[in-house]
Amino acid sequence: MMLMPRRNYSLFDDLFRDDFFDKKIPTLMKTDIKEMKDKYQLEVDLPGYKKENINIELEEGYLKISAKVDNSKDESDEESNYIHKERYYGECTRSFYVGEDIKEEEISAEFNNGILKIDIPKKEEEETAPEKKQIEIK
Repeated sequence: MMLMPRRNYSLFDDLFRDDFFDKKIPTLMKTDIKEMKDKYQLEVDLPGYKKENINIELEEGYLKISAKVDNSKDESDEESNYIHKERYYGECTRSFYVGEDIKEEEISAEFNNGILKIDIPKKEEEETAPEKKQIEIK
């Protein structure tokens, strides 16, 4: 077997083929959920996102968080020639079941330093014994 030298060899090609640079940017929102005395608190990591590009909806008991970002454009560097660029653009979404008895106005949210905090109140569960139903034998 004979090794053939590569044409158009570039140090940058080898550098950026390294596994470190080959990883895909995760679009999954990393989330911590805390249980407190009277509420649950979700802390969602959204670094690089702007508040106006984050949307929170409540539908049929599901809290849906979606966010859009476009860091791929940089108008100030129009004359530059990038050799490698890892800016991310796209949309990510996560949903959490919070129960159908939660109302929109009971949920509060704030966004600060790339962390979205959402407070969801706890609802008291009604303690009722499950109803037993007799099945008739024919």
